Amino acid sequence: MAISSTIPPAQRVPLFYAEMDSSMANSGSSTLRSLVIGQVNDDAEHDSIGKLVLVSRSELAGQIGGIGSVLHGMHQAYRKNDTFGEVWCLPVKLTQGAAAAGKITVTGAATASGVLNVYVAGVRVQVSVVNGDTPTAVAAATAAAINAKAGMYVTALAALGVVSLTAKFKGLLGNDIQLQLNRLGTAGGESTPAGIAVAFTPMAGGAGSPELQDALAAVGDEAFEFIGCAFTDAGSLNALRDWMNDSTGRWSWSQQIYGHVYGARRGELGELVAFGSTRNDQHTTVHGFEPGVPQPAWEVAGAWLARTAVFIGADPARPTQTGVLTGIDAAPEGERFMLNERQSLLTSGIATANAKGGAYRIERSVTTYQENSFGVEDDSYLDSETLHTSSYVLRYLESRITSKYPRHKLANDGTKYGAGQAILTPVVARGELIGAYGELEDRGIVENMEAFETHLIVERSATNPNRVDVLFPPDYVNQLRVFALVNQFRLQYPEEAA
Repeated sequence: MAISSTIPPAQRVPLFYAEMDSSMANSGSSTLRSLVIGQVNDDAEHDSIGKLVLVSRSELAGQIGGIGSVLHGMHQAYRKNDTFGEVWCLPVKLTQGAAAAGKITVTGAATASGVLNVYVAGVRVQVSVVNGDTPTAVAAATAAAINAKAGMYVTALAALGVVSLTAKFKGLLGNDIQLQLNRLGTAGGESTPAGIAVAFTPMAGGAGSPELQDALAAVGDEAFEFIGCAFTDAGSLNALRDWMNDSTGRWSWSQQIYGHVYGARRGELGELVAFGSTRNDQHTTVHGFEPGVPQPAWEVAGAWLARTAVFIGADPARPTQTGVLTGIDAAPEGERFMLNERQSLLTSGIATANAKGGAYRIERSVTTYQENSFGVEDDSYLDSETLHTSSYVLRYLESRITSKYPRHKLANDGTKYGAGQAILTPVVARGELIGAYGELEDRGIVENMEAFETHLIVERSATNPNRVDVLFPPDYVNQLRVFALVNQFRLQYPEEAA
């Protein structure tokens, strides 16, 4: 019997020699890392801008992007939902465009002392009001309170009863900063002091979005299973689509890096449905949420990314539905998408959430993929879990094959070689794949072993003697999405049926 070994057969010096072979010991799994793509403030000058950087703490994200930057807020939202996972950041800076601006206008003189509760991007700013305060005084106090609050996305300037707010960064994202008054209402102990009135001019005028191609190139071949992007404009999503695609991108045979992109977008039902009709990418999930959600889109995206990373990291085939997005508040009751509206979103490639048990929760994380190349409706990539399951299976097979057969010879079935030879034949490869499928089935990733064996094809290439061709037909386990019950009630069973 000849056993394949790297110990030279002509070795004459005595006595004992041993070599290590880990091919049968590998049981490790890939580390599923997250990537946050976020914008920095206009005055940020950190060396890491435009580069890939490991950011374990939100404080570092603030140092890179600036306190109150999109990058900083997105990382904070991520960490509220995943305190353990490995997070990298890709900071991008927008040099062209305009910053969003808004106003808080105060009128009337206070006739009673109290507290004004102003919310900027969901963050409460409390302003003390004293009986007799003029609009100019209240506005000045409001601006001072906003500027003193840590992590705000805006700067404030007061004059003659008006607080002018300006985003700390240029671009479209600034338009998503929500301004609200007394969000908790009287039931939450919030009301406007008597005698004064407050009106908001929504944040608007933000223009511009970054060119992501160069930034994405900085990622190189680094693997990230979960990619969160603050930008959902067409240009940014197109850049991500091209970066991820199956032909030449991260999902292609030549790269095999995989991963999935998550984003979030605010809008009315019609706006989100119209947006969904413009997208058709299986590697991107965009959550559409109501205008009344106080937090900005990038925080929602960061929370969604993190919750998905926690769930999928534990089991790639289990649905992420019901996952709580800590730090994200639902729109007020009466302003939330109803069941039929969420159905419309889901059939338009828009992921949905709902408010259950006092928390904002993932409902279904569909992708934007809706049609095949002929424009025919196609649900093969409906759910993001399908993509995560696929990458899990492919990585598992790659690890198994490269560990056990890294330097094997290839021979036809029936070749009479000695035991211990490092030789692979199609029938041995077939047995290896069937064994791997059995392990995947045991882990709850796939099902229908018998059908898999029937459809599995392993053969030696007819044109390349050094190649094995495989048709690997897994049947992925599915998710429980709908439990449909018919309540066929009786007022009383007949005695003879009892």
